[in-house]
Amino acid sequence: MIRGVHHVGVTTKDIDKILPFYLDLIGCEVVTDYRWEPGNKAADQVTGLDGTSARSLMLRKGNAYVELFQYFTPESVRDNAGLRPHDPGVTHFCLDVTDIHGEYSRLSAAGVPFNSEPQEVFPGVWTAYGHDPDGNIVELQEVLDPEHRIALKKW
Repeated sequence: MIRGVHHVGVTTKDIDKILPFYLDLIGCEVVTDYRWEPGNKAADQVTGLDGTSARSLMLRKGNAYVELFQYFTPESVRDNAGLRPHDPGVTHFCLDVTDIHGEYSRLSAAGVPFNSEPQEVFPGVWTAYGHDPDGNIVELQEVLDPEHRIALKKW
């Protein structure tokens, strides 16, 4: 039985550059900080790659996790700077917030770029797309009615 989504994985070229965004601005806490060197058979089998080495941090925010990866081998060649919401693949992940306008202002003041100010996309549902330091899209969403069909249940 699938119970729900546990975490989102984000691969970066520089984990030390992106980490302050998730820790200081988003407020995640580090749960694990793990490294592996080439020759880790399990890591190679899971990823479908050969000779991997990487650092991985599991971060927690509320009832969800974000897993950050920096692969040392093989070297990544993709750059997310041009990622757009309509491109194929996992395009963004969403953070449930209260006071979206306050969070938007706080993050904007810290230099987080947004596509626009928060918009009411459905009655009582506000959203704004921002970008982490690697260009990944991080959505802020506030659902005002706790009984709305997409509102997170209290945990």
